[in-house]
Amino acid sequence: MTEPAPKVQPAEPCVLVIFGASGDLAQRKLIPALYNLHRNGFLPERFAVIGVSGSTLTDEQFLGRVKESVERHCADCSDLGFISTAGHRFHYVAGRIEAPETYARLKERLDAVHAEHGTRGNTVVYLATPPDHFATIAEGLKAAGIAKHGTNGSGWTRLIVEKPFGRDLESARELNGRLLACFDESQIYRIDHYLGKETVQNLLAFRFLNGIFEPIWNRNFIDHVQITVAERLGVENRGRYYDASGALRDIVQNHVFQVLCLIAMEPPSSLANEEVRNEKLKVLRAMRRPQGEELLRNAIRGQYGPGAIDGETVTGYREEAHVAPESATDTFAALRLDVDNWRWAGVPFYVRTGKRLPARSTQIVIQFRQAPLPLVPMETMQHANRLTIQVAPEERMQLRFQAKQPGPGMRLKQVEMAFSYRDLGGDGLATGYETLLHDCMIGERMLFLRADMVEEAWDVLTPVLDLWQALPPRDFPNYAAGTWGPASADELLARDGRHWIEPAP
Repeated sequence: MTEPAPKVQPAEPCVLVIFGASGDLAQRKLIPALYNLHRNGFLPERFAVIGVSGSTLTDEQFLGRVKESVERHCADCSDLGFISTAGHRFHYVAGRIEAPETYARLKERLDAVHAEHGTRGNTVVYLATPPDHFATIAEGLKAAGIAKHGTNGSGWTRLIVEKPFGRDLESARELNGRLLACFDESQIYRIDHYLGKETVQNLLAFRFLNGIFEPIWNRNFIDHVQITVAERLGVENRGRYYDASGALRDIVQNHVFQVLCLIAMEPPSSLANEEVRNEKLKVLRAMRRPQGEELLRNAIRGQYGPGAIDGETVTGYREEAHVAPESATDTFAALRLDVDNWRWAGVPFYVRTGKRLPARSTQIVIQFRQAPLPLVPMETMQHANRLTIQVAPEERMQLRFQAKQPGPGMRLKQVEMAFSYRDLGGDGLATGYETLLHDCMIGERMLFLRADMVEEAWDVLTPVLDLWQALPPRDFPNYAAGTWGPASADELLARDGRHWIEPAP
């Protein structure tokens, strides 16, 4: 008999304030995520949205943009009750981020919306703006009296901050300092949307709720780990941002490190907020900070030149819009990382990310060691057992192992057991932001980053950033669009007698 699934905790009544409400993130991700939460019954009945941006819009015009967003970006937009019956729940405040009067108008409107919808003074503020506005908005919210701590039954305020959290250790510390001068750490939710993906969250269940895996999840059985975040696209319309950032800052410091922490962390005593985050912090603190020759060998950078994707010629990075013609920005980064603790000593973690690669894929490869005593000639063996966890484009897991082919003799074939999230049936939560928005509304912080985690991640990469700053690249561009990056990335593994596992087509 199947046990009934535990009920999902309903979100508390609240008002969601979106700074940057007319921008790309809000229109492509946040509004569709709210629609999906509504359609699946996870939004509270007493709920409202206030959009804030510099565009001059009426409430009705903002609602029109909400409707357009749902129709364009949601697979099933048939439940228009989200708009037609709840249209009065969408409000708008126009104003410049640096202007104090914007926050005064927002406070006045927020008080009125709380009273109208009975949301108990509970407020979620989402900063869907460029990162140089984060501290300014936090300070404006505090000055207007919106950044309250929820004392005396006045309701709570929670602040969701998008990545990037600084561009190096010094700027991350400065940003955290300014945010913490306005909000308590318990109010700040630093979001990494990768942690909202089902396969990433499933790493916790996979590792700690299945007795067959955790005993072999260590240096005695695992040879190495690979994490690949590959993108087929170039920088598109993000040239200005990307040319000041690069692959290492844009992907490795946040997405890749968060996935690595889930793979490498020790079992938490519970799934409570701080227990999981404490174990992830320990992984970051245990990561080696290489220097000198070791750093030169283990940190590879690249930049794509002209090439072909699906038979179509594409330009190189330096020819993209809003990119400097002699740009030294990395569009590819590959690192060997070592976690110096008892579980992982001697097990390398190879990570890579890049733009204009042959396929869009985010995958984790757990490569197990060969059997200690081969009973057949080594040339008849294929590969050691391998677990592949694909996060995108399809969320699935695949375990490969050896099996005997039918017939005489010991002829081996590599076979697989695979699981896809499609097998569980879709629930319409498609953007990755649904879980994170809902968690913030109920005060669940496990999937969000703390200040110390952000700063520790930057500290790991500081030697790499310093090296690349001191030694500008002389060979850029060094890989053609449509290939798997520079040859030096292959050499990084070849020196250790290993090779990259390419994503399946």
